[in-house]
Amino acid sequence: MSALPLLLVDDDAAFAGVLARALERRGQPCRHAADAANALRLAAQPLAGIVLDLKLGADNGLALIEPLRALQPAAPILLLTGYASIATAVEAIKRGASDYRPKPVSADEVLKALFGADEGEAEAGILPEPADAPLHPRRLEWEHLQRVLAEHEGNVSAAARALGLHRRSLQRKLAKKPIAER
Repeated sequence: MSALPLLLVDDDAAFAGVLARALERRGQPCRHAADAANALRLAAQPLAGIVLDLKLGADNGLALIEPLRALQPAAPILLLTGYASIATAVEAIKRGASDYRPKPVSADEVLKALFGADEGEAEAGILPEPADAPLHPRRLEWEHLQRVLAEHEGNVSAAARALGLHRRSLQRKLAKKPIAER
């Protein structure tokens, strides 16, 4: 682990507190910011990495990636979200995130995403999930809806027309949280 702290940027204080304690038990110090202004202030100091939530109340984690990358060019940035989609994953990587993971996420997953495989996993015999595991059909549908919505720059009406759906039907489908993957 690094002697430099990780910056946890999440407006959910309970989630951030649990994750910070778990990371600190593994020897990784942490700092917490609940909004964009505090994140940028804390990012002015040296950091080992940044764990960033996609939705930060009124702020957007995607918009925060580039300014954080400018302040911390060498620090890996992990974007977390409770509503993962291919479209936001691609956008996050384009903007400079190192990795993208759906919530909930364990401290071990965070460390692995930021710094690579950890020795404890190999010794414990924990194997990574196969990359070709099939997705649930409802998850695939949600991913497709997100992709079409991104192609129409977030315009729900235009995306609904492209999909042949009523606007309210599309909104209801988008509001449902996708099925978690194994």
